[in-house]
Amino acid sequence: MASPRWKTRPPGSNWGDYGEDDQLGRLNLLNPDRVRRAAAEIREGLTFCLSLPLDVPRQSVLNPRRQPPVLRPTLRGTAPNFNCCPDPAATDVICDDLVVLHTQYSTQWDGLSHIGQMFDADGDGKPEPVYYNGFRAGSDVKGPTSADAAGMPNAQDSSSSSFARRLGIEHMAEQGAQGRGVMIDLRRHFGDAHRFIGFEDLQAVLKVDGIRVEEGDMVCIHTGFAERLMESVPGDSFDPHAACCVLDGSDPALLQWITDCGLSVLTADNYAVEGQPPRRHVEGTASAPLHEHCLFKLGIHLGELWWLTPLADWLHLNRRHRFLLTAPPLRLTGAVGSPVTPIATV
Repeated sequence: MASPRWKTRPPGSNWGDYGEDDQLGRLNLLNPDRVRRAAAEIREGLTFCLSLPLDVPRQSVLNPRRQPPVLRPTLRGTAPNFNCCPDPAATDVICDDLVVLHTQYSTQWDGLSHIGQMFDADGDGKPEPVYYNGFRAGSDVKGPTSADAAGMPNAQDSSSSSFARRLGIEHMAEQGAQGRGVMIDLRRHFGDAHRFIGFEDLQAVLKVDGIRVEEGDMVCIHTGFAERLMESVPGDSFDPHAACCVLDGSDPALLQWITDCGLSVLTADNYAVEGQPPRRHVEGTASAPLHEHCLFKLGIHLGELWWLTPLADWLHLNRRHRFLLTAPPLRLTGAVGSPVTPIATV
């Protein structure tokens, strides 16, 4: 199998399986039959918001490059357009604001253009920066080469300087990102201690809890990490880099399970789904192996920092693990990630 963009595809990848120009990856599995199957999980009509407040974490303790949102008023002429009475002959009071938003600060989706790899897609012996399905850095995923064109725009230049012409997050929004959610509650089995979860641990949880992951399911991993973030205050003993369960992205058997079970998306309530840095790293390989496997090879979107504890607790009390999950990102053309306010309906 080959494509106009690549002669060889990464081992274990599905490039081209959904079409040579596919930009959805395993979201293709969320077909109408599977959405109807998901809707059948609604029994009580109760909803759960699975998003943290987007200013959580309260400080940039996870990634210094990502900052919490900043709200500002728009301007009406030279005056703030906030608590504004623009027409003395009318009674209207108007507030209008804008937001400076780092798209992956809090509850988020990773788009397929978020992580690529150096890979020899041309078969010429020279690795080049490539993304899912062979889309290329530069022509398909464009960004500046200088810090002068990065960061906040100035008043004279408000144009975008980075843009995913292919694999932008808007494709996920257009698809809808709705299907059957499946909760895997690692916290209930392993507590809040920092622990790498490989294939054997995961399979033991699935067996004890009677969980079956089927093709197209939207898998949610509950570790309790987001709950700890919600409760933490500056100066307490919570160390976000040494808390709760993380998936062991360096476990080949775990990655193979992700391939074989047919899940459509993979989400967690922790910082990166997988442990960072990885439990084991071989020089010359990916430093985020689960991200490589999911985003780059298989086209599986990753959800991070979701607030899953209230839902996980309700599902446990009601002896359930399935629900309807609705989780479209912002339809923000050209973005490589997005905040999301997922809704679970049970």
